[in-house]
Amino acid sequence: MDAVSGEPQTITRLLDDVRSGGTRAGDSLLDFVYGELGALARVHLARTGEAGHTLQPTALVHEAWLKIATHLEGLRDRQHFFAVASRAMRHVLTDHAKARARRKRDDGGLRVVLHEGLVDGHGRDEIDLVDLDDSLRKLARLDPRHARVVELRIFGGLTIAETARELSVSHTTVEHDWFTAKAWLRRELAPSS
Repeated sequence: MDAVSGEPQTITRLLDDVRSGGTRAGDSLLDFVYGELGALARVHLARTGEAGHTLQPTALVHEAWLKIATHLEGLRDRQHFFAVASRAMRHVLTDHAKARARRKRDDGGLRVVLHEGLVDGHGRDEIDLVDLDDSLRKLARLDPRHARVVELRIFGGLTIAETARELSVSHTTVEHDWFTAKAWLRRELAPSS
């Protein structure tokens, strides 16, 4: 997953510098991860599937950075940083979709394209981002870890093994949580007949 040798250690060192009060550590961290944040933003925007999206990757990176910059002291390492950054981007996109839907009720909402087979169990699904966010919030009230697994897998792009490391649980636990959460979301997001 790491393209640059030593990158995880560099990010961890920069996060350590932030925790120890380094005055430029946050800026250095942003400079170091900016390209990867841009790539993550493009993935999130591509999943929305909206033509002519008004939010550009650079704006998404900047808005997400504003959400996470004040919480850098609590981040452990590269994997934790990007999981939090991905969650922040999801929240920015959801807030953007809600605001846009309020402005234009007949817009049809912002849709996210998933390749995880959440709704019909196979193939490519197109789900309203606001509906997905609402369902994830509901799932988080029922089972926070299941919601976190979905967030890390779908929005963070983490593998089962990476998700297990991030959550400090076994590979088998994540597989079970992923299976259960997908089944719950499939039922929750299924079009009403």
